[in-house]
Amino acid sequence: MSCKFGVGSSESHHVNAETLTNMSSYKDLIVYQKAYKLAMDIFERTKRFPAEEKYSLTDQIRRSSRSVCVNLVEAYRRRKYKAHFVSKLTDSSTENAETDVWLDFSKDCKYLENSEYEDFKSRNDEVGKILSHMIDNPDKFI
Repeated sequence: MSCKFGVGSSESHHVNAETLTNMSSYKDLIVYQKAYKLAMDIFERTKRFPAEEKYSLTDQIRRSSRSVCVNLVEAYRRRKYKAHFVSKLTDSSTENAETDVWLDFSKDCKYLENSEYEDFKSRNDEVGKILSHMIDNPDKFI
């Protein structure tokens, strides 16, 4: 049994179900790797946001993008209990949606170029799709 990751993106990742159950770390999850890279890229880019946004938009987008990763780790650690696993994945998905809104604000406030926005948005959407797949198919991951 295998599942496809990256649905709707230019990249596809096939992961064998046996590989999923034998993972030694949350860091082996493709969705974690993608979310972490996105959070770090958002961090680097927001260093150039205006100082007056430091405690508002800058802080919020950094927090929500990082929370996607943190909730994934908590979900991974709770995968023995399906309901807890799905609950934490849902929290991760919620933070992903929040990041999407902050990206919109960043673009509309002219802090991101359209190309940067499109890149971040596309990558954030991909993470969201993978999370939705995991939420809808938790047995493949526990």
